[in-house]
Amino acid sequence: MDTMTENDYLIAWGLYAFAALGCLLVWCRLTRFMWRWLREPLRILMAVLLFSPTIIDPVKETFAPAVAVSALDLAFKVGDNLLRAVSDLLMYTLLAFCLYAVFVLVRWPIERARKARVAQNAAAEQTRSIDPEDDQPFGSAGDDRYSRPSAPRPAGSTRVEPRV
Repeated sequence: MDTMTENDYLIAWGLYAFAALGCLLVWCRLTRFMWRWLREPLRILMAVLLFSPTIIDPVKETFAPAVAVSALDLAFKVGDNLLRAVSDLLMYTLLAFCLYAVFVLVRWPIERARKARVAQNAAAEQTRSIDPEDDQPFGSAGDDRYSRPSAPRPAGSTRVEPRV
């Protein structure tokens, strides 16, 4: 007899998703010091491990986390879901890394163009040795030569309150 109702099943998946998201955020925090081309694949691998489901009962269409099914089937040598769970993990991993490769192939020319633009701007800034003040025809004496100096600001609040 199955004692888990559909509501219990959804609550269990919700709690698992919340805990897995917390684990993924901790993993992102742990891998933030790494080189980007190592950090991003490790984060994708962890997301696949945490969020990939596998079917455990084809009749009722109930799912469980594939890594949990694999670990329990290996540890207790019960059930015949190990091969299905491992194949699901490999399929999701392959799909995720293919999507990541497409993302990298789209991002790579954009980053190269941005780096080239930044280098070109830095080279143009370095070659331009003219000081903006030297460019003025009358030196640094501008329109503010005959104006009054601005009043010093009070140290306190600048808010003006009406008197009652």
